[in-house]
Amino acid sequence: MSKNTASTQSTEKNETPDNAPWWRFPIVWMVFGGPAVVVVASLVTMVVALRNIDPVLDTSKTAATTSQAPALSGRNHSAEPATKPADQ
Repeated sequence: MSKNTASTQSTEKNETPDNAPWWRFPIVWMVFGGPAVVVVASLVTMVVALRNIDPVLDTSKTAATTSQAPALSGRNHSAEPATKPADQ
């Protein structure tokens, strides 16, 4: 009888009773843990974004340099109407 009583007491200790506090149930930590991880990750992302702000490039003062000229002329040339058919 002592063996049977000892085995039932050990299983009762491992089980969480229904009237236990809410923080004793593992499913509660799964439910709160997911959104909590997302909130912490978003705050870390915001801190990284605010500390490493990229400068705004002012493109209004720059003119087309010689290194950009072939691309600009090629782009403008492609918009022109064809002067002769492509198959000739």
